[in-house]
Amino acid sequence: MAKKKKVTKKGKKAPKNKATSKKYSKYKIDGDKAVRDSKFCPRCGPGVFLMKANGRVYCGKCHYTEFESKKKQEE
Repeated sequence: MAKKKKVTKKGKKAPKNKATSKKYSKYKIDGDKAVRDSKFCPRCGPGVFLMKANGRVYCGKCHYTEFESKKKQEE
C-alpha cells in the first residue's frame, strides 16, 4: 500500500485578530488631552512614570520605590 501525501494549501493566510495594547488603558481623556493617572519619578523627573504594584510604586529606570503602607501611617 502506498502512503497518501499530505495536502498543503498555498497562498495568503487568513488575518488573526490581535488584542488591543494595554498601554492605552493607562491614559484617560481630559478634554483634548490624554492624561496619565500615575505620577512621575522624583529622581528622574518628568517623562519617567512610576509603576503601581503590590502596595508600592516603583521606577524601572533608577529603582526608586515608595511603599503605600508608610504613606497611610503618616497621614
